[in-house]
Amino acid sequence: MDQPTDTITAAPDKAVNQGLSQAAELSVILPTFNEAANIPLVLELLRKTLEGVRWEAIIVDDNSPDGTTDVSRKIAASDPQVRVIRRIGRRGLSGACIEGMLASSAPFVAVMDADLQHDETLLPQMLAELRSGNYDLAVASRKVEGGTVGEGLSKVRAWGSNIANGLAQKLLNVSLTDPMSGFFMIRRDKAEELAPKLSSQGFKILLDLVSSAGGTLRIKELPFTFKERLHGESKLDTLVTLDYFGLLMAKYFGNVVSVRFLMFGLVGASGLFVHLLALKLFLDMAGLEFNLAQTGASFVAMTSNFFLNNQLTYRDRRLTGLGVIVGLLTFYAVCSVGVLANVGVANLIYSDPSYWWFAGAAGAIMGAVWNYAASSALTWRKS
Repeated sequence: MDQPTDTITAAPDKAVNQGLSQAAELSVILPTFNEAANIPLVLELLRKTLEGVRWEAIIVDDNSPDGTTDVSRKIAASDPQVRVIRRIGRRGLSGACIEGMLASSAPFVAVMDADLQHDETLLPQMLAELRSGNYDLAVASRKVEGGTVGEGLSKVRAWGSNIANGLAQKLLNVSLTDPMSGFFMIRRDKAEELAPKLSSQGFKILLDLVSSAGGTLRIKELPFTFKERLHGESKLDTLVTLDYFGLLMAKYFGNVVSVRFLMFGLVGASGLFVHLLALKLFLDMAGLEFNLAQTGASFVAMTSNFFLNNQLTYRDRRLTGLGVIVGLLTFYAVCSVGVLANVGVANLIYSDPSYWWFAGAAGAIMGAVWNYAASSALTWRKS
């Protein structure tokens, strides 16, 4: 049967026949959000670059409102080398990458952005390194000799990336020159082995993989230049920095607590500063008596914490529309009970004035645990 020649909806005959005759050796995972304009372009580039390779593309889309899933499925309908996973009710680059890798049966899986900032011509070299059997992971690095940030990052983002790289190397003893890279290829059996240790939250799947492996991966770094985005929007936002620090802390402490709980704690810590600032304003500017000012400051801090948690900690369950109002009210209720738990535990422990700090800390921890558990189950419960 003749195949259509339109590259937006179909692949060339040779690629289709090749994909049907043998299983893929390489799966290219493309996590997407609002990449409808880029999908046809990146797939065409992959066809040209990977000619002669048995490959497939697995597009993992976080229910993009721009129709990325529809565009991808239109192509997949006539091209068996393209598969699509649509995720509803969950978001996050790391989670999308993990789902894509676990959906593959190929011996090798590559992760790259669909925004055309990653140089797809590096894929054959990555594949050759892994085929040799000498390496488990091939990483495209902007930091090794020959690599460069290029025009893909602003000066501010490049500066932030350098700081993040340094922290990862020092805190987690990660030997990678560019642990912030999002472009790599790994043996699928290694990815499957590490998958239970990985966090589905966050944006730095490579750092998570390498730190979780504990130095057991044989790594080859290859130089590449980070290109400028052509269409769509970046999957990163200003809150990703906190998300990244949460991942660093979780890995540093051996995954004793989850990244989500650490994010919740960081947001709670920011709420303390908001509370004190609001209290000062209510006392000095509004002239309220202390109890009323304290109550008002508590609600200001809870409101701040709710919106930060909604944007960061529970970004994969983010509330919108009327759900924001309902969620805020349930969060008020949850935190009010948390205050009672805090005071109750502190009173039980407090017996000697010299140990006030221990009683206070125990109460605060109990309140934080309650707030996290209850808000996860009620405010941001899984739908």
